[in-house]
Amino acid sequence: MRIEYHPAIEHKLREIIRFYNECYQGLGAEFLDEFERQILRISSNPTQWMVIEEDIRRSLMKRFPFVIYFRAVKNDVLRVTIVKHQRRHPDYGRTRK
Repeated sequence: MRIEYHPAIEHKLREIIRFYNECYQGLGAEFLDEFERQILRISSNPTQWMVIEEDIRRSLMKRFPFVIYFRAVKNDVLRVTIVKHQRRHPDYGRTRK
């Protein structure tokens, strides 16, 4: 399965990593590792995750309080549209394609 990322994802990940590294050096790298593991879990079985609306699904990260929203673009392509803190408004970024 191929994974595509919305253009805003890279900026958001850098912002999150910078925040966690300011809290504790190396924590940003741990966040990125957990994010990558979660993306692998998603890609291995995308239909197991909760449907939020139409074709948008949600996956909660295990260690960090973040949510990954994604959708199937084609049979073999997933597009990650949002990475957001769980306390953000539920509608934040939902209109991203």
